[in-house]
Amino acid sequence: MIRLFLIFLLFFVLPKKPIKVPANRPPVSVILDTDMDSDVDDVGALAMLHAYERQQKARILGIIVTSDDQFSAPCTDAINVWFGRKDIPIGVSQKDSLRVFSRYTKQIAAQFPNRLTSNAEAGDGTVLYRKLLANAPDASVVIITIGHLTSLARLLDSAPDTISPLNGLDLVRKKVKSWSCMGGQFPEGKEANFYRPDPRSTIECLAKWTFPVTFAGWEVGSQIVTGGATFKESCDLESPVYKAYSLYNEFKGRASWDQIAILEAIEGAQPYFSVKKDGHCEVAPDGSNKWVVPVNRKQGYLTINQPAEKIRARIDELMLGK
Repeated sequence: MIRLFLIFLLFFVLPKKPIKVPANRPPVSVILDTDMDSDVDDVGALAMLHAYERQQKARILGIIVTSDDQFSAPCTDAINVWFGRKDIPIGVSQKDSLRVFSRYTKQIAAQFPNRLTSNAEAGDGTVLYRKLLANAPDASVVIITIGHLTSLARLLDSAPDTISPLNGLDLVRKKVKSWSCMGGQFPEGKEANFYRPDPRSTIECLAKWTFPVTFAGWEVGSQIVTGGATFKESCDLESPVYKAYSLYNEFKGRASWDQIAILEAIEGAQPYFSVKKDGHCEVAPDGSNKWVVPVNRKQGYLTINQPAEKIRARIDELMLGK
């Protein structure tokens, strides 16, 4: 009887400790390069990264803000502070000739605590890129670009300095594992991150990049609408994420271009996507692109492999921090 009583206590009365499932792999070390300004999907993408970090699936090394919006870096910092990561370094592509045009960056920078009053106070993007890479283990960093490629091109063009004796291209060769790029339209088209405002940087990056790169094209993210009414019901009303989506379009939903790149970079393509690797991306002087032969096995672009609603639910879940 005593033994039966103990078994009863063990399985039905005493609180159960959660089972610790060992991670399949170490966290992905990420440098995020974002144009946190004109669209709100950058906010959702950054919220996803913080969710992955809390799940120990990602580690945010630093953020490069490739934008001329005056409050894009303070807004980015405010989101990081909200998620408990006020230590994340931020570098910018531009400190002068700044504009004020975003629907949400100025308001979030004013409402939520952060370390910056303007992009002008942030560090230089190229310097930060080099520091983060120089301090990282070899072949360990995943670069995720969800904006135009000016900052990445500057990194590749950078010269040896006191940070590292390697030039930018050699530093990338040594430290970077892969690149996840929200950009382009496949198999052909013209997409903003590739052509605006600096198509030359896109051409240069693709010409120099000889490591794995996966493109999350416009046509994929445009099919996955997140941040809508269902998201609003569960989102913390006091968070900068709620504020951004409210200011942007009152939770009418928005295509998930940037979030797709985050999802692929951290979880991999499967089961949500397939990766087409039967060619390579060719970019014209105007920033338009085509997927053409010959094959470059280092390059691929995503195609949807699951119902759009399933992918939407997963992204909304991560944007909510779950």
